[in-house]
Amino acid sequence: MPGQKLDEIDRMILAELQADGRMTNVELAKRVGISAPPCLRRVRTLEEQGYIRGYHADVDPRELGFEVQVFAMVGLVSQAESDLSAFESLCDDWPLVRECHMLNGEVDFVLKCVAPDLRAFQTFLTEHLTSAPNVASVKTSLVIRGAKDEPGVPFDVLEARLALDA
Repeated sequence: MPGQKLDEIDRMILAELQADGRMTNVELAKRVGISAPPCLRRVRTLEEQGYIRGYHADVDPRELGFEVQVFAMVGLVSQAESDLSAFESLCDDWPLVRECHMLNGEVDFVLKCVAPDLRAFQTFLTEHLTSAPNVASVKTSLVIRGAKDEPGVPFDVLEARLALDA
C-alpha cells in the first residue's frame, strides 16, 4: 500500500508541510518531535523521492480579479494515446485552464478554468476549446461558490488504514 514505506515521522512531516509549507525547518522539527538537521535531511529526501512536488502560495483568484470559475467537461473524437497527449499539451498552453484531468466514462477530460469575466471565458471557449482539434463536445458548469478546497491528501485516513494493516 502506498505510504507504508514512509515512517510515522515522514508522514507527520508531509502532513505539517501540506498544512503550512512556509514554516521554518526549526518549527517543523519541533512539531514532529525531532531535531532540525535530521528533519531537513528527511524533507530533502521526501522532495527527491517525489513525495513533495513543490511549495505554492494559495492565491485567491477573486482578489486578483478572476471572478469566473468554470468546470468544462470535454469529449474527444478519438481516445488514441497520441490524441489524448495532444489535447493535454494544448491544455498546458492555455493560461485559463488551471487543472486538466483525464477521466474514464462518458467524459474524456474535466478542466478547471478561471477567467476575469464571462466574456473572457466565452472567448476562450469559442476561439480555443471548442475549436481545438479532436474536440467533439464541451459541456460547462459555472461555479456559484466553493464549499471546500482542501489541498493534498487526508493524512488521518492514511494513518487509520495503516493502523488497520498493522
